Amino acid sequence: MNPLFRKSVLSVAVLASGAFTGSAIAAQASADPMTPSHPAQVQSVPASADQPPPPPAPPPAPAPEDGQRVLHYDYQRQPNEYYCAPAATRIALSTQGKVVSQHEVADKLGTTQAGTDSVDATTRVLNEMTAGGYETTEIEGAEADPQQEAKLRTDVVEAVDANRGVVANIMGTSVDTEGNHYSYEGGHYLTIVGYRDGGDTMKVADPYDPTKTYWMTDDKLADWIAARGYSS
Repeated sequence: MNPLFRKSVLSVAVLASGAFTGSAIAAQASADPMTPSHPAQVQSVPASADQPPPPPAPPPAPAPEDGQRVLHYDYQRQPNEYYCAPAATRIALSTQGKVVSQHEVADKLGTTQAGTDSVDATTRVLNEMTAGGYETTEIEGAEADPQQEAKLRTDVVEAVDANRGVVANIMGTSVDTEGNHYSYEGGHYLTIVGYRDGGDTMKVADPYDPTKTYWMTDDKLADWIAARGYSS
């Protein structure tokens, strides 16, 4: 890992529309436990000649639209200006049905008021708390090149198809498909929870932004990650 990436730490997440005013939010948002669904227990009844035949089985659910998939996840906004990595990691964990608090994740990440050291920490914790499969990918340089954009697209599609949310460490300003700008000059962590257009466009769950989610093209997102990295 290059020194620039190792030394990058999260400071303050600043939106294009403005920054946190006043002191950091003191209250920790309590995680509403997700209740996993369980199939209903159906009692078998022996068939008899007097019983009508069972109704036909319903048709299978339609397959996801070609080139598009969005994971089920539990969104929770970060409670202060330095918990973006715990919040983003928690969202990624929820795509695999993991019910944890942001505080628990922050403890495992080693998050302090200065932030979280790097995406290596999110990769480590995601592997510790799931069946594994996560790897860290760095995007070196001020901007992503076509090969790095293609790798991000491939990694996101593979991860989402395997029901794994992707955690990205970004910095600077970018724009979504609707033309909205997002600015995090001090750095930020967010979660990629889906894709469309075969991976050319990705769905972001942003633990700071009040709109919660937005779509962004792969090249814009790759440039946003440049000089940092992602866990997929």
